[in-house]
Amino acid sequence: MGTKGSTMLKPLRQGPPPVGAASASSWASCALAARYEAVRGARQFTRTVLGQWKLDDRLDDRLDDVSVVVSELVTNALRHALPGGAPHEHPLDPPVRLHLMRWAGRLVCAVRDPSPDTPAARASGEDLSAESGRGLFLVESFSDGWGWHPLAGALRGKVVWALFRLADHP
Repeated sequence: MGTKGSTMLKPLRQGPPPVGAASASSWASCALAARYEAVRGARQFTRTVLGQWKLDDRLDDRLDDVSVVVSELVTNALRHALPGGAPHEHPLDPPVRLHLMRWAGRLVCAVRDPSPDTPAARASGEDLSAESGRGLFLVESFSDGWGWHPLAGALRGKVVWALFRLADHP
């Protein structure tokens, strides 16, 4: 499990936090269809939301890094966390959701999926030129920290998140 920044992400254990003084200053969430076209939609959603939040300058040219990380988190959820062909238990609750949360000095991109399985990053000695298996290595490389945790309460599955520190621009 990634460890950097985990104490800052306690609200993710129950899904997106309510907007309020004690939680994220802004948050947005979108449901993602269980097909690979959802990755492009997740990137577009992320760029739109970050533009609305006017975070372009506070990310200090890291908007592409955020897009890569969102792509990898969503791709991993679609590829590894969804049972092949199995019907989803709750039709009103999509199997994969992207959450974006902003606090004063940080941005969190989190993907919720129905699998309780631990995400596995490649070990540093493994072949990183292989076609698959690089996702969490890229997440770790492009973000300021990442991690995961099982969902609590009635929700089943896990949340895999990545943290980006925001520049101190006004």
